[in-house]
Amino acid sequence: MIKDLSRPLPGVRQLWLLGQRMAFHGSALYWERNYARGGTSGPGSYNRPAKAKAAFVNDFVQAREVTSVIEFGCGDGHQLSLAHYPRYIGLDVSRSAIDLCQRRFAADPTKSFFLYDGACFADRAGLFVADLAISLDVISHLTEDAVFEAYMRHLFAAAARSVIVYATNRERPGTAPHVRHRRFTRWVETHGQGWQLLDVAPGPNHGPDRADFFTYERVGPPAVGTEIRGGGVLSRPAPTWYGSAPPDSASSPWLP
Repeated sequence: MIKDLSRPLPGVRQLWLLGQRMAFHGSALYWERNYARGGTSGPGSYNRPAKAKAAFVNDFVQAREVTSVIEFGCGDGHQLSLAHYPRYIGLDVSRSAIDLCQRRFAADPTKSFFLYDGACFADRAGLFVADLAISLDVISHLTEDAVFEAYMRHLFAAAARSVIVYATNRERPGTAPHVRHRRFTRWVETHGQGWQLLDVAPGPNHGPDRADFFTYERVGPPAVGTEIRGGGVLSRPAPTWYGSAPPDSASSPWLP
């Protein structure tokens, strides 16, 4: 009987989700309010999941001799505190999150942070470009289609060599309003000309919400000014090598 009393009453979860949806006014505002009131990036950026993500990306950076990393969704900076990157740019939609990171890493000259607004982000000159672009536990929080589309364009356009996405890759209804699971690989297959899926590695968690590591590699130099289907510029006018001198064009597959 005690066990029966501990179970949620029928309809309670539905009512809770309804209340959450009524209070939800967009993904960017949700995360700004979360950080402004002292919230964190969530359990995925702490403890075992955070260590697993750090180990995977750190190993990749070392093995591939990555000189610079750009992250779309740096959050509160705790995940970044476990990283070992030569140079780093962190972007986030939350002004409060950027403020947290700026203060947390104020003594680290290798890290820079900028406020990101996908609707106002047009980097045609390739100013925000790094060897590796990463997205860790972000895509499932892009609930709006337009926000997701812009985010994916900017993520891949910012990578000179590789992209690592840590995310779920399946559609699943019935989640909280600030969560939307997508099969994001469909977007890459449709719009990611010049990219190939190099590897899929299992994530540290289990269950229906398990996220995995998807590693993409650029298979050729971007065509100058190439427009991608769906709008935006996937291939920038000319590669900009953040944090390192441009490689010798005779030995690099990334330069025309």
